[in-house]
Amino acid sequence: MNNIWVYLDHFNGEALGASWEALGAGQTLAGQLGGGVTALAFGQNLAGLAGLAFQYGATEVLLAEDATLGDFRPEPFSSLLAKLAGEAAPEAMLFPTTTRGRELAAMAAIDLNSGVLVDVTALEVKDGAILATRPVYAGKLLAKVSCQTRPALITLRGRAFARPALDPARSGTPVKVAPVVAEGDIATKVESYAGVEGGVSLTDAAVIVSGGRGVVNNPGLSAPGGMDEKAAEIWKAQQGFARLKELADVLGGAVGASRAAVDGEFIAYPYQIGQTGLVVAPDLYIACGISGAIQHQAGMRASKVIVAINKDPEAPIFRLARYGVVGDMHAIVPALTEAFKQRLGK
Repeated sequence: MNNIWVYLDHFNGEALGASWEALGAGQTLAGQLGGGVTALAFGQNLAGLAGLAFQYGATEVLLAEDATLGDFRPEPFSSLLAKLAGEAAPEAMLFPTTTRGRELAAMAAIDLNSGVLVDVTALEVKDGAILATRPVYAGKLLAKVSCQTRPALITLRGRAFARPALDPARSGTPVKVAPVVAEGDIATKVESYAGVEGGVSLTDAAVIVSGGRGVVNNPGLSAPGGMDEKAAEIWKAQQGFARLKELADVLGGAVGASRAAVDGEFIAYPYQIGQTGLVVAPDLYIACGISGAIQHQAGMRASKVIVAINKDPEAPIFRLARYGVVGDMHAIVPALTEAFKQRLGK
């Protein structure tokens, strides 16, 4: 019996890394409960995704391919998920903590009259029950929680769980399932997509270089003439973020930002890290010109190594950082970039 189900979040058949992490967490749980793992793949043209799911260790794949599932829309996805789970009664269903994963888990929980444990960073089985660990109070404390109803729906924080080993020798035949909602009964329609600047995904990045309000405070830089004060501030901030991007590129990482930088219109919202933005857990987080308000810490305190660069030696970020550099980021970041170029031979 496959008592653990894992939803594979993907875009156009390309799975997010967090989906495979969830599959690995599902395998560990299933082993402790004495069962297997079922992966759920909903969309179109997903033969490759289903094959990868087997290679990553799924014992079963439920595959739904239909035009109504071509784009993610919560109504057809949650209805199908709830129907399948209602029939098979799994012990738990795991989702990546992505925008789609959170929305789907919440809607399916309503249909299943069950509960959701969100942003979980660890899982264990105790006395036959699943216990989940999740951060509370902006990450200052960790709480162990459980769901008293079945199935328990659990969203997993990205990079909190190890990705299982890929074994190309593993294979299987997906179980095909049919959609349950006709196109005419779906209230939402997807008209188009708007892309953002390419690069490494923040949620998947092993290295993140983040900028805050300090990116604009470059005493050696003057904005072109003819700009008003706000335009000049934004222009200077953009030059600061360009330096951060250069460092991130050298390290194979991604650029992030604090809410102050986003509110100042220095960079777009998709780059925001914090309580009202993304929650990340890279191997290395370099905070440049970020004071470290508790709302920002909530989004990055799980980083394995934190480096802080700030002119204010009393900035809260230094209390969280393993390494701190007191000084002007506009002088320190270019020096770091050159040092890493030499060290990495770039």
